[in-house]
Amino acid sequence: MERESMEVDVLIVGAGPAGLSAAIRLMQLAQEAGSELSVCVIEKGSEVGAHIMSGAVMEPRAMDELVPDWKERGAPLNVPVTAEKFSFLTAVNSIPLPTFLLPKATHNKGNYIVSLGNVCRWMAEQAEAMGVEIYPGFAASELLFHDDGRVKGVVTGVMGIDAKGEQKATYEPGMELHGKYVLFGEGCRGSLSQQLIKRFDLEKDCQPQTYGIGLKELWEVPDEVHQEGLVVHTAGWPMDTTTYGGSFLYHLDNNQIAIGFVIGLDYQNPHLSPFDEFQRYKTHPDIAKYLAGGKRIAYGARALNEGGIQSVPGLIFPGGALIGCSAGFMNVAKIKGSHNAIKTGMLAAEAAFEAIGAANEAGEEMPAPLLEDYPVAVKESWVWKELHAVRNFRPAFAKWGLIGGTLYGGVDQFLGGHLPWTLAHPHVDHETLKPKDQCKAIDYPRPDGVFSFDKPSSVFISNTNHEEDQPVHLQLADPRKPVDHNLALYDAPEQRYCPAGVYEILTDDDGGNPRLQINAQNCVHCKTCDIKDPTQNITWTVPEGTGGPNYPNM
Repeated sequence: MERESMEVDVLIVGAGPAGLSAAIRLMQLAQEAGSELSVCVIEKGSEVGAHIMSGAVMEPRAMDELVPDWKERGAPLNVPVTAEKFSFLTAVNSIPLPTFLLPKATHNKGNYIVSLGNVCRWMAEQAEAMGVEIYPGFAASELLFHDDGRVKGVVTGVMGIDAKGEQKATYEPGMELHGKYVLFGEGCRGSLSQQLIKRFDLEKDCQPQTYGIGLKELWEVPDEVHQEGLVVHTAGWPMDTTTYGGSFLYHLDNNQIAIGFVIGLDYQNPHLSPFDEFQRYKTHPDIAKYLAGGKRIAYGARALNEGGIQSVPGLIFPGGALIGCSAGFMNVAKIKGSHNAIKTGMLAAEAAFEAIGAANEAGEEMPAPLLEDYPVAVKESWVWKELHAVRNFRPAFAKWGLIGGTLYGGVDQFLGGHLPWTLAHPHVDHETLKPKDQCKAIDYPRPDGVFSFDKPSSVFISNTNHEEDQPVHLQLADPRKPVDHNLALYDAPEQRYCPAGVYEILTDDDGGNPRLQINAQNCVHCKTCDIKDPTQNITWTVPEGTGGPNYPNM
């Protein structure tokens, strides 16, 4: 069965803030110029926003530039930040820290507490009204190239392959989508973006990316504990002083609270479970008071780029560009990336529009292969200035731990990030685990079902679903390594770093014959396994379109 193909001027992979802002900006430019332009956005989630998860406190700066009248258009930025609290937690106490002592980057005056998924849904409506074609449920599974090596497009919509790799009666070969330019806004650790980075050696002039895992729940709480507009952050317990981590707790409207925990994936103890650390954190008296009498209504997890400006790869390659978190534009000090994603999407759109216009004027069928104006524009923008100012925030912690990193970061930020050096990231995340015998085992308390919960019930409320009779999308390069190496040396850390119970070590009744079972249907597409596996034996690939979580309001 042959694939059909469709040609567009610009193809965008991923309907997140970066991809949708690029689509909107392209159509704005086309309308201003009175020209025709075809723009297509594909999204692997069942709908726009289904796979979007963020804290999220949103800085409106980029939205002001993209859609200046967003308030009048009904953008779901409805809850301005009204108050902020920051505390250092011990096991039983909470030490409040005055906000005026905190770095300027962490302040949230003028920002909004949002559901980023709902913001993306609104952005999709704006884009479609301008003529953008958006196709949710279409997973981009394969890159396509011209004979000269330029990116041509992607294969999407392949369906009906069974677990053995054979075609079922429902087989659909998918479509080829071709673009004069292809913009990749897949988010952190995008599968095709990783392939492009390797194929075009885009990391040759930067440091390796470093990551965190963010876990989040949405709660509905009684009136008496809800404080609309309140932002709460903590550091300290349950993390030790050598493990990067911290929490957020944001009071939305409609009596909802977004609560979450971020842990750096450079942690050393193989016994550590980010999921269980998050559950334990919620039982702290200073945190539980915000959840008292409430109900947990949603759960999710997602990897975060934490490498900053040192880890931004080359942004362009023949035929396309990386935008948003595909390129690692998150500001780790702010714990924010959506404003930078929107801005970089806009800048890539402007470069693509100019290149296509120049080719059309010259009567050329294809534009010049490289969007050279895009990285130049990024480095001249406020995005680059912002990331440069906080460039030493994360590596300082990795180098000196909580106390030293905090002291250094305080001085650095007091000086506006103008110290005349840039710290390097001292390690790659998958190389930091210590052998199990060198680390203390962690005795996590049983979930109480009130503030803390288990993984199965959490995955259930993520609304995660995959067609079970399809190839496992978590691929092992060597099926022996999970037992021979990971279990033997690290007590199978994939059982703990995965926040969805995808990986299990099974044994026979007598405890012998250990083997790894992959429960791929549980996967929430966080990408942690692809990042943290000690031997880089696991590769995350896309399942069938519509698979994965279905976040309603995350």
